[in-house]
Amino acid sequence: MTAAVLHGREDLRIEQVPMPKAGRGEIVVRVHAALTCGTDLKVYRRGYHARMLKPPIPFGHELAGTVHEIGKGVTAFRPGDRVVALNSAPCGECYYCRHDQENLCDNLLFNNGAYAQYLLIPARIVSKNTLRIPTGIPFEHAALTEALACVVRGLDECQPHSVDTVAVIGAGPIGLMFMHVAQLAGLRVIAVVKRDEQVAAARTFGASEVVQIAAVPDPIAAVRALTPQRRGPDLVIEAVATPLAWQWAVDMVRKGGTVNFFGGCAAGTKVELDTNRLHYNNITLRASFHHTPEAARKAFDLIVSGKFRCSDTITSHAPLSDLNRVFRQLMNRAGDIKTAIIP
Repeated sequence: MTAAVLHGREDLRIEQVPMPKAGRGEIVVRVHAALTCGTDLKVYRRGYHARMLKPPIPFGHELAGTVHEIGKGVTAFRPGDRVVALNSAPCGECYYCRHDQENLCDNLLFNNGAYAQYLLIPARIVSKNTLRIPTGIPFEHAALTEALACVVRGLDECQPHSVDTVAVIGAGPIGLMFMHVAQLAGLRVIAVVKRDEQVAAARTFGASEVVQIAAVPDPIAAVRALTPQRRGPDLVIEAVATPLAWQWAVDMVRKGGTVNFFGGCAAGTKVELDTNRLHYNNITLRASFHHTPEAARKAFDLIVSGKFRCSDTITSHAPLSDLNRVFRQLMNRAGDIKTAIIP
């Protein structure tokens, strides 16, 4: 079968690899849609991911398709079932799982290789993080579940109130998802964006106000000016993954507010923060990573309910053979949000 294999930094090859075979508890999924995402782009640029993969390794992790084969002991699924399989599953037994922190599981099992004709789903993911897609839900929409689960969990961890104002720094796929999930939760959304085309996208995904950083002398002051008494937003989500954006988030948020450093910077990155502001303004700092089975189901429900703007999130389609071209376009800041790769 044909699959994309990451060999190193910007070294992605479309190769012929062995067809997977389902073992006990496993299933093989025929991939109908695999989506690009910011994490894949970072991995493509860096050539590795500290937690999820080291090359050479099959690439991609957001997918949906049909069950092609089931292994012994599988009773929840049958060949032909329409499914979305998440890219990980916790063990349920370690210290962190017992403390309701399944995203930090000591034995978190990752699965990559979505950019392929077929993908083997390990038994643990089959039992804990594979969901049946209702008839009528497009595969590419269901494939949004993984990324949306990370966003849903990130917002839930901040425990916002329905009257809160949230500022989202960044209008890439994750930033736009945060805007929309926050809007659906009843929050007022201020978007902080960089490029012209992101202004319209931010409004489409729920931002009531947009601050374009090149159009204002001070983005921090511009955001604060959009809040009562210029006190600042109740919650700031950082979705850029740069030290400057982390600093902006702390300087934007109101006294007693919360900052979520969602964007993962490169290993070894250091950030300088004003400790006086943090301490005397009683600011809460969070850093959300990954998702949990509960968050995955909440995200899936948003998709199935029709509330989430799936069609606006997936802005282009391409065959597997064009995957390198797609990532080069993403590196050049093309206007696409997510591309559905159709093997």
